[in-house]
Amino acid sequence: MLAKVFSFGLLGLEVYPIEIEVDVSRGLPSVTLVGLADTAIRESRERVKSAIKNSGFAWPGERITISLAPSDIKKEGACFDLAIALGILSATQQLNGEKLKEYCILGELSLDGSLRPTRGILPISIALSASKIKNIIVPCHNAKEAAIVLGICVWPLKTLRETVEFLNSPDTVKPLKLDLKELFKQNSEYQIDFSEVKGQYSAKRALEVAVAGGHNILMLWTQYY
Repeated sequence: MLAKVFSFGLLGLEVYPIEIEVDVSRGLPSVTLVGLADTAIRESRERVKSAIKNSGFAWPGERITISLAPSDIKKEGACFDLAIALGILSATQQLNGEKLKEYCILGELSLDGSLRPTRGILPISIALSASKIKNIIVPCHNAKEAAIVLGICVWPLKTLRETVEFLNSPDTVKPLKLDLKELFKQNSEYQIDFSEVKGQYSAKRALEVAVAGGHNILMLWTQYY
């Protein structure tokens, strides 16, 4: 049976949509992964297998083919573990596959099925806000970073089993909502102030101009002998 799961990948700072297709068919037990995947993604086969078994689900003793599309773009990182695992469970009818098309899914899996944080959540959430899909499933550690972006629903989850239970019964979890005004207020108070820095007028002035204009700044420390 064929299952499709949606995710996003990063190429530098550029975000692009990924469609993960999983097909489970008759044949000798094997896992074939195609779509210009790097070493971290290829190693996901073992992580996903252990996570599925240790979460109380059945690993199919059949031929599994996993395709990461578009196939002409290199994929990097371990952020597709959760999406691949859910695709396998959907293809073997161990979860409600109809709900998968409503979510973007990201997260690295531990061998026990728990979710590890992944990088690039903020730019991915920004890209998601401009797409048709408005729901994103992420590890709890990444939830606040994703929830900063307006216009999307962030669903923080801790384990593979919890994710499957959520997809089978979406009412069991509520999306994370942040009070951005309160968040910015909390992060606008610092223990150290520029007034405590003696001298360094040029450096302080450069920082003030950069912050006022919303620009980037690169600071280099050079030691002279």
